[in-house]
Amino acid sequence: MRLSAFLEPTRQSVLVLRNKVPEVTALFWVAKVLTTAMGETTSDFLVHQIDPPVAVAGAALVLAVALVLQFAVRRYISWVYWFAVLMVAVFGTMVADVIHVQFGVPYLVSTTAFLVILAAVFALWYGTQRTLSVHTIDTRPREFFYWAAVMTTFALGTAVGDLTAVTFGLGYLASGLVFLVLFALPGAAYRWWGLGGTAAFWMSYVLTRPFGASISDWLAVSHARHGLGFGTGQVSLVLFAAIVIVVAFSGTRGTRGNQQGLRAGQTHRKASAPPQPE
Repeated sequence: MRLSAFLEPTRQSVLVLRNKVPEVTALFWVAKVLTTAMGETTSDFLVHQIDPPVAVAGAALVLAVALVLQFAVRRYISWVYWFAVLMVAVFGTMVADVIHVQFGVPYLVSTTAFLVILAAVFALWYGTQRTLSVHTIDTRPREFFYWAAVMTTFALGTAVGDLTAVTFGLGYLASGLVFLVLFALPGAAYRWWGLGGTAAFWMSYVLTRPFGASISDWLAVSHARHGLGFGTGQVSLVLFAAIVIVVAFSGTRGTRGNQQGLRAGQTHRKASAPPQPE
């Protein structure tokens, strides 16, 4: 199959899929921050309890299973989606940490590299689909681009969080507070200053990673590292319980959000579709 045939949405793919991402609500952002936080502490726990290459390989395998499951379903299913997001968080953290710890790449360099990769994903996504909206993740190509962007944002966010906390010396709590403010700014710009919804979403989405990871690191790391010292394993368990509660609750609202996304996608497609030949 040619690459162009895969990237271009087809009539069949439009009919088969509904919008496969959740409605963007307060619950969405709560779940997103919790998964980013758990991804950080779980990654740290695993690589210190298991041989690091085995831990990374195991996380990659579970991530592959999660993504296969997410691509296999034809609509948004809350636990399937958030399982995939959580595994992206765990594996994305490992990738960013391995690049720094094992290969000695400075956080500034890895941050810049991941930023360039994310820009390339967005450019290719928009260049082929003419949209970056999360209300129209309803074809295979758009779903592929969406998850490519998600995986890159996790690696980028991990590198950015470590850059501010470690390289710039802010520490985890101060970094978390800085990223909390930065996370809120795109939403404020969308509501009061005319920033586009898609741009605001992706800007906030990237910033949830360093925000959540910085706070979970502050809770988990030792007092010697200016943390509260609760431990990565304990913090991960508490965060997992919180994720289960939030996802279970949001799952009861998934049908309504999915239908709203489907209607938004249909409206967008009608507005942007070229005239069809007679």
